[in-house]
Amino acid sequence: MAVPKKKTSPSRRGMRRSHHALRPEAYVECANCGELTRPHHVCPHCGHYDGREVAPAGDALKGVIRT
Repeated sequence: MAVPKKKTSPSRRGMRRSHHALRPEAYVECANCGELTRPHHVCPHCGHYDGREVAPAGDALKGVIRT
């Protein structure tokens, strides 16, 4: 059975875990209404995506099925 010969130092352990941090979510400004939305998603406030209206705005947008 493989067993480490020496204890891993905190520095080396930290370097190994350097990519484990959570990244903040990205947001972009909607071109139509100016609200912040996720990239490549329909704007939940106005229903626009890529410069055109693809879904009705407001509460009806929550039930839209993605295809």
